[in-house]
Amino acid sequence: MSWENRSSVSEFLLLGLPIQLEQQKMFFTLFLGMYLTTVLGNLLIILLIRLDSHLHTPMYFFLTHLAFTDVSFSSVTVPKMLMDMQTDHQPIPYVGCIAQMYFFIFFTDLDSFLITSMAYDHYVAICHPLHYTTVMREGLCTLLVAVSWFLSCASSLSHTFLLTRLLSPNYSSSTSGFILLGLSSNPQLQKPLFAVFFTMYLVTIVGNILIILAIHSDSRLHTPMYFFLSSLSFMDICFTTVIVPKMLINLLSETKAISYVGCLVQMYFFMAFGNTDSYLLASMAIDRLVAICNPFHYNVVMNPQRCLLMLLGSCTISHLHSVLGALLMSHQSFCASHTINHFFCDTQPVLKLSCSDTSPTQTVVMTETLAVIVTPFLCILFSYLRIVISVLRIPTAARKRKAFSTCGSHLTVVTLFYGSIIYVYFRPLSMYSVVKDRVATVMYTMVTPMLNPFIYSLRNKDMKRGLGKLRDRIYS
Repeated sequence: MSWENRSSVSEFLLLGLPIQLEQQKMFFTLFLGMYLTTVLGNLLIILLIRLDSHLHTPMYFFLTHLAFTDVSFSSVTVPKMLMDMQTDHQPIPYVGCIAQMYFFIFFTDLDSFLITSMAYDHYVAICHPLHYTTVMREGLCTLLVAVSWFLSCASSLSHTFLLTRLLSPNYSSSTSGFILLGLSSNPQLQKPLFAVFFTMYLVTIVGNILIILAIHSDSRLHTPMYFFLSSLSFMDICFTTVIVPKMLINLLSETKAISYVGCLVQMYFFMAFGNTDSYLLASMAIDRLVAICNPFHYNVVMNPQRCLLMLLGSCTISHLHSVLGALLMSHQSFCASHTINHFFCDTQPVLKLSCSDTSPTQTVVMTETLAVIVTPFLCILFSYLRIVISVLRIPTAARKRKAFSTCGSHLTVVTLFYGSIIYVYFRPLSMYSVVKDRVATVMYTMVTPMLNPFIYSLRNKDMKRGLGKLRDRIYS
């Protein structure tokens, strides 16, 4: 998002290793053999651990993730290096350089965190063997891996954005920031709007935290459905926190400014947490599909490892989408206006300010957004189509009502979330309407995360019991 675009820099040259020309083939063979050994060896470890139930322990759980990370880590750099050994011209495009840098830092940090988790596992096993199974329980192992992924992503993201500012071919020292107009320019409405949205934000945070605490405090809620629900509640907290605090500050401020980096970071995390929400809703739909259509195989199909894999896959795909979106937006030039007619940095209102040709960016963003958002949406539609067909075959009306009641809360959330998203994003930029889009955006950024705890708790007997148990613990 620069104001000027004077440089023609579009790629870099990688000099590679200091190898003489006659030694290229020998080193190519050596490194190709090392790479194949790394990939096949680690994949074999993952396969053996998955197939042998005796290896389903915390140590091998961490080892599986470490092996996957090592495969990914080596794949970030080695294939490109091997290709360059066979060519005279060794370029790497700007976007490719940034992407390689991001994933190199990400998988390096993830390796470090996973090794630390394995060290802690060995410490507990040797120094506290009698308490090992209690301490290194499944929930803690899952949490350690999830935190490792989250911290690695945050670290790589911060490093990449800082380096992007230095390496960006569009960088200009005159780039300072943007002005967010907010929800209304009427000064008399600022304080009432602040009170309304501050209350909504508090309700969202408190409600979703209560859902998470209730699920973790009641062992009967330690099931795949509530695992995904607690993850959804956490993502909803993050999703609203990316947008609402800044919006509240701007409602009481006269400047309403946001820096260049701040705008880019807000856009990145908005896309990341929003898309993760979408994939988690799809995961919950799959969970309901298996529970209703294959109840006898439910515990086998929806095992803890698969649930964790679905969660990590949701986060990974969402962050990949966000990296691409942020990099594309960073290449836009803004010559005059820097006033964003919105209450946060979203793709459409920011692209409206660009004085460069936005059609390539729009095409890529629309195509990639279709793939990222429509895929989980179609998965949800397919799951519920199968569920409806299965439920209609149930002979008794009571069992039909029970089956549909387990899906009612989820369907309500899906309708609210996807209805507003489809309205905002699946239209050409020329049809963008400021007022209507603001209302629809408020629906999925603030209203839906606020209503989720009420929808899932008021229509769910298990959640009511869990909340009651949590209340008794607090007041006991």
